[in-house]
Amino acid sequence: MEYFDILNEASNNEGLEFNEDKYSKFIKYKELIKEWNEKVNLTAITEDKEIIQKHFIDSIKVFKCEELKNARKIIDIGTGGGFPGIPMKIINPTSKIVLLDSLNKRINFLNEVIRELNLENIETIHGRAEDFAKEVKYREKFDAAVSRAVANLAVLSEFCLPYVKVGGYFVAMKGPAIDEEMKDAKNAIKLLGGEVEKILKVDIEGSDLNHNLVVIRKIKETPKKYPRKAGMVTKNPLK
Repeated sequence: MEYFDILNEASNNEGLEFNEDKYSKFIKYKELIKEWNEKVNLTAITEDKEIIQKHFIDSIKVFKCEELKNARKIIDIGTGGGFPGIPMKIINPTSKIVLLDSLNKRINFLNEVIRELNLENIETIHGRAEDFAKEVKYREKFDAAVSRAVANLAVLSEFCLPYVKVGGYFVAMKGPAIDEEMKDAKNAIKLLGGEVEKILKVDIEGSDLNHNLVVIRKIKETPKKYPRKAGMVTKNPLK
């Protein structure tokens, strides 16, 4: 129970319940990350405490955005090793989570985690965000989209906002220095039907780490021409 207290504190600080069952899932998840990381590039972070803080607590803190606590259907775009989607599912098991990633090896890992942790009402998608956003099954069907993927906000917004229904939210997990990025993405967000509602500063318990949650509300439908074809979104970000 070495890390129980810090995970409990992080959860409680956001008004979330934590217990031994959730703790055991996190510990199993940590062991699977370390095991699979030897054959699949999941993370450069391999120390136990850093996995807890920089992946698990970092993901839990997305619930500082109150709107995510009530979101019933959430998609995690570019989930990688399952962040923030799997910690969100462990902490708030009533929500439906979809994990999307372009690398099949990571999807195989995520499916193993889902099996080992006995997680329900969660699915994985192997593919590009640009492609699935065009499908009727996924387009504007989610209460919220979240992403911790490494891309500028204009690019992330084009990947994510098409999945969000009008009235829903896109929450981007960004680093501490975002002023310039926010400025550059302002018009792109508007074009895609979004509006920045707030920026929440997040501190990670037991460390001096911090980041920001950019909370974007979907106020109108995304024009059908977005997202653009694969490759164009990152090569030529919307201005």
